[in-house]
Amino acid sequence: MPDQRDNKRKHFILAGFTSTERFVTPRPSIAKQTIPSQNRAIHGTALLGQLDSLKPHFENARNIQQDAGLEDGFGIQVEFESFPDIEIAFESLARERSGIELLNVRFEEQRTYATIFVPDGKLTLFEKLIRDYIEEKKSSNGRVLDHASLVNTIQQIRTASLRALWTDDQHVFPVTDDEIFWWEVWLPIRNDRSATVEYFCRLAEAQGAIVAPGKLEFPERTVLLAYTSAGAMKRSMMAINCIAELRRAKETADFFDSLPPEEQSAWQNDLLGRCQFADTDEQTPYICLLDTGVNNGHPLIAPSLTDSDLHTIEPAWGVDDNDGHGTSMAGLALVGNMTDALSSNDPININHRLESVKILSEDGGNDGDAKHHGYLTVEAVSRPEITEPNRHRVFGMAVTARDYRDRGRPSAWSAALDGLAADVEDVGRNPRLLVVSAGNTDPNAWMEYPHSNTTDGIHDPAQSWNALTVGAYTNLTRITEPDTNEYEAIAPEGCLSPFSSTSAIWQTNWPLKPDVLFEGGNAAKDTLSALTLPSLSLLTTYHIPHERLFTTSNATSAAMALATRMAAQLMSTYPALWPETIRGLIVHSAEWTDAMRRMYLPAHASKSNYATLVRHCGYGVPDLDRALWSVSNSLTMVVESSLHPFQREEGKDPTMRDMNLHQLPWPLAELEALGETQVEMRVTLSYFIEPNPSERGFRSRYRYESHGLRFDVKRPQESMDDFRARINAAARNEEDGTRMSGDDSNWLIGKQNRHKGSIHSDIWRGSAADLASRGVIAVYPALGWWKTRKRLEGYNKSARYSLIVSIRAPEVDVDLYASITNQIPVPIMVEV
Repeated sequence: MPDQRDNKRKHFILAGFTSTERFVTPRPSIAKQTIPSQNRAIHGTALLGQLDSLKPHFENARNIQQDAGLEDGFGIQVEFESFPDIEIAFESLARERSGIELLNVRFEEQRTYATIFVPDGKLTLFEKLIRDYIEEKKSSNGRVLDHASLVNTIQQIRTASLRALWTDDQHVFPVTDDEIFWWEVWLPIRNDRSATVEYFCRLAEAQGAIVAPGKLEFPERTVLLAYTSAGAMKRSMMAINCIAELRRAKETADFFDSLPPEEQSAWQNDLLGRCQFADTDEQTPYICLLDTGVNNGHPLIAPSLTDSDLHTIEPAWGVDDNDGHGTSMAGLALVGNMTDALSSNDPININHRLESVKILSEDGGNDGDAKHHGYLTVEAVSRPEITEPNRHRVFGMAVTARDYRDRGRPSAWSAALDGLAADVEDVGRNPRLLVVSAGNTDPNAWMEYPHSNTTDGIHDPAQSWNALTVGAYTNLTRITEPDTNEYEAIAPEGCLSPFSSTSAIWQTNWPLKPDVLFEGGNAAKDTLSALTLPSLSLLTTYHIPHERLFTTSNATSAAMALATRMAAQLMSTYPALWPETIRGLIVHSAEWTDAMRRMYLPAHASKSNYATLVRHCGYGVPDLDRALWSVSNSLTMVVESSLHPFQREEGKDPTMRDMNLHQLPWPLAELEALGETQVEMRVTLSYFIEPNPSERGFRSRYRYESHGLRFDVKRPQESMDDFRARINAAARNEEDGTRMSGDDSNWLIGKQNRHKGSIHSDIWRGSAADLASRGVIAVYPALGWWKTRKRLEGYNKSARYSLIVSIRAPEVDVDLYASITNQIPVPIMVEV
């Protein structure tokens, strides 16, 4: 039987069912790659010769840097190249106490390239290292000290060229020295972040470069923008020795303009009469749209958006929407697809309000320094928070880069979103919920649907780990315009929208994106071309209401706006829940349509098939009722908790510290009574990481995420001691990179695939009797820079998370909810 939606009850928000235990994980064994041996004398002598050839460059660099006003910190960038098909042990190149810093690592054409900064006078450390290799040095007790695992991997050592600092897609590397564009310049911290930035800016401007105002600060990098030519950048390299990476700054995407529907003012008046708008009290949630501004003169928007809640990042732009995109997002965020609202006679309760920050000028692009999208996004978020710091809000942004060349790799922009979500600046006191659009596919490729979705990657900054990334699906397939008999809808009903980009082309270590799909409209095609039509789009508010009241919107922008609306509806019902939990509930409520399953899953789907499905369709289409309510046969439990992933004892390296065991109230008797009846358990773990972006290897000690968290569920016939031992082994495997074995076949996605990014969701299906003994869930840590970058002192930080667990028995009439209710202690009120 279907879920009993006529018997809605609030979810269980649990406290007191969590115990914290210390890890007893043995020291991990590190898996080593097989490295071919070289002839020590010949190979070592050749490398010493290459080091010797660097010495004149150090002398020249010191003179140039002194003339430029540098008083200390002399040195140059040096590039190490591996033999083919061998990875340099690049972490061993850094000698931080001596000032030798790993700047970036690149993997190109089966070779590893590592660029390091070598201070003046420190080249002798590498000379000694290679002499130890030639002499096969050992300690007095026979311990090998010859550095062979490093030296045997190195084929070339040379001064770093401009290309050695280029960590962007090679296809966007400047073709000629005359090409002038905005560069993303990634600077190391060195001993003084401000001094490093000041030195770069002074020298860059002396070379004729324009340095944009504003910068992004991360634990080990500062990112700013400079406008100059490739030739000027090459000529300044010897003087400016503080560049770790160079990338091309992103261009923002064009917004898709839709044809307007017929004006129907009578519909609007009827709709207004049925709307109940939210008051401005303390509990009211706000949707803050970062877009082209919003015109609050529209009759449907005016009751929910005051003039004081209109902001801009550039006063000269004003706060008005002269483009129309922001106002169209506002209508969808308030009411949803107005086609549904206008065709109904039901009352509409709008329990949230709006804010707007204009981050794009009228032409849809940004001038000069405005290309620093990460910095501008940080500035935009701060505007309403300064004005109204205590509001509950969700931020929505449909601005993305034009291309998808990052392919899942963190950028300065996406890392800025991660930092905002985790509230890094205020030490995590006020995390934020950020909703971003996945970015749209190339319309010229729509004739190749659905292959066009697979090959068009999610656009920057939607690879953000902490943001809720929203793609688009569609149920709109009916074309009603005249003279369109030759056209048909491109996407079948319930399928991925032609607009929606995916993460199918990303490396598998990056997060599973998009997170969810909302309605984004469809496109149409004939035998020659594809186009958009109003009947395949969503109806929303027009930015010049005295001309017409409604327009159409589509693509992942529209889907993003609908997602913010759902987030606000959840926040209105559960005002005390964390942003991590609201994000988790949206993902947790999502399901794939039958059409999506048919498109991406074979008859006997494997876990890797499900991972492919998620990389196209996220976790599916969220359901508001399922996110808001439990019913008697389908219940949801929410736990908000925290743990300390790591610890450091004095004089020792950081180690794993805590794991949490959640012994949940469980409908044991009811499940046992159901026997072999098939039931479903879903588990979602949502948390925010602190970002540390740099191009230095995603599995190295320079990894991007501060920490990871994982979940696992106790199995039938498994004692608590055996369960603890299995979790300890799983944590050890995570730490040393060993592939985990013994995955439970009843999970759809499986732990090999689900533990990507900072939200993990999976579905277990099996018999009720089997589920009856699975009422204990462990949450435990995985590696991150809090542990591996000891000098950053993040090892004592606490990590909070939201754990969401559902049990669903859709085919039977059983009251699981009542069983849980009876197991939760009721507070005793004592009269005073």
